Amino acid sequence: MRFLDDAPRYLFFTGKGGVGKTSIACASAIRLAEAGRRVLLVSTDPASNVDQVFGVSIGNRVTPVADVPGLSALEIDPQAAAEAYRDKIVGPVKGVLPDTVVAGIEEQLSGACTTEIAAFDEFTELLTGSDLVKGFDHVVFDTAPTGHTIRLLQLPGAWSGFLEKGQGDASCLGPLAGLEKQKERYRAAVDALASPDATRLVLVARAQSGSLDEVARTHDELAEIGLQRQYLVVNGRMPEAETRGDDLARGILERERAALEAMAPVLQALPRDDIELKPFNLVGLDRLRQLFGTPESATAAVPGDDMAGEDTAQLEAPSLSELVDDIATDGKGLVMLMGKGGVGKTTLAAAVAVSLARRGFPVHLTTSDPAAHLSETLSDEVENLTVSRIDPTVETERYREQVLQSKGKDMNEEDRALLEEDLRSPCTEEIAVFQAFSRVIREAGRKFVVMDTAPTGHTLLLLDATGAYHREIVRQMGDTGTHYTTPMMQLQDPQRTKMLLVTLAETTPVLEARDLQEDLRRAGIEPWAWVVNNSIAAAGAASGLLRDRARAERPQIRAVAEEHAARYAVVPLLRDEPVGAERLLALTEITASQATA
Repeated sequence: MRFLDDAPRYLFFTGKGGVGKTSIACASAIRLAEAGRRVLLVSTDPASNVDQVFGVSIGNRVTPVADVPGLSALEIDPQAAAEAYRDKIVGPVKGVLPDTVVAGIEEQLSGACTTEIAAFDEFTELLTGSDLVKGFDHVVFDTAPTGHTIRLLQLPGAWSGFLEKGQGDASCLGPLAGLEKQKERYRAAVDALASPDATRLVLVARAQSGSLDEVARTHDELAEIGLQRQYLVVNGRMPEAETRGDDLARGILERERAALEAMAPVLQALPRDDIELKPFNLVGLDRLRQLFGTPESATAAVPGDDMAGEDTAQLEAPSLSELVDDIATDGKGLVMLMGKGGVGKTTLAAAVAVSLARRGFPVHLTTSDPAAHLSETLSDEVENLTVSRIDPTVETERYREQVLQSKGKDMNEEDRALLEEDLRSPCTEEIAVFQAFSRVIREAGRKFVVMDTAPTGHTLLLLDATGAYHREIVRQMGDTGTHYTTPMMQLQDPQRTKMLLVTLAETTPVLEARDLQEDLRRAGIEPWAWVVNNSIAAAGAASGLLRDRARAERPQIRAVAEEHAARYAVVPLLRDEPVGAERLLALTEITASQATA
């Protein structure tokens, strides 16, 4: 693998969710460690699954991987980092300042802004030669899906600039009390990221137009902040030998070739490695070691999968059309599709929205994903359907203007200048996106609003802000007797909001959807249904490789149906990419028996 040749100290793996970043990062860390290097594997994904891939508990501490000498792992847990960050700031003043003052500081440190700063604080520590990374030859970063990662990699420069230019007021007072002490470290982090001798960025993609378009944008955005030394890995390529006599496999190969031929010139110019699709899930050390090696025979059973007794007939299961029928009976409401990156939330959200609009309902289709591009999935105009995106840049500018016109209206020139400086804080974006999210939720009281959410970790941070706002409103209202409804209350109301958890029929995505369901339940939100997307078992296949993967899917689909979901649907993998209104509409009309017709 060329991206591992003469590897620098820091290796970043990034790309659209679901492209295999974690598997490739883990396999790379193993390869480097088994070559005699000391390696620290770090996950910066709020919804990390490194522990699931390795089959060991890791968490927010450096943990040796017992079966790989020289390899250790660490997961940056945003919530744990935020708690430690709060303790570091609040601890020294407890018992010194009045309780009311301490409570005020704790309130300032309770929001999503502090969570982001705390995770960022740990991230920069790893880039600046701290005690945590001493003794390691390589630090391999398995990053969050693209939008979240760009945000993280931009933050050292953003906070450095903000701290150089000004100080800010109460909205970021608590967080900034800690940040002010770290200016030198943030500057050092910027230098490390920009140095090609220290840092290499590996863009991971599938041979799909949307995935390749995304990494092309990522290439440009990260090149602008100094990450110039980039490599491309195209993961999960369909082997040509598997397409003989299999229309589905042949269609996938043709789609992949067309996407690679059409990819942006900036990607064509990058050093590139292709990794073939494997007949097994990449969980466990034995499987990870095979990722870069010679693929297993596609026609042989894969040891350890215990699939010999699995039925190879085409799977029959509830369809997406049945779920849309039930949703339509309400006539209005919020439909949110949530899950791990890369499971197809955008496609399924667009399909549900088109189906509802074709039934005559007014529908607003939107996304809260910073890296989502609904226009690429649905470029057609559809009667009764409007499409939008919660754009962080647009919403932040709107929020700044709103605050300056209200809070800054009667300020003198000096105070207004301080307010403007405070509004340049990276925290402002979090507040602005939450306000836009709240507007969308309110709109669902009179029409259908279908929301394609960001990958799990980013969405949970947004829900955390929603919960914080709810608690503050409850505190302010107290026993006044005033009727009110917060965004969180609407999300908790099953008559007004239906949460659809989207997954793939693979071990890690199902486990992540299960964990997401538990997180939602702790917030008082009960998921309405699960959707298993891109199922080979429901599509039918002749290829040995695809039949092996179909057999591996069946236990996961059974787990969804029997253990996790109140109701569920299975969407088959289709030969043609579901882009455009008519193909999207077909997703809500197709049955398993029609999938390969």
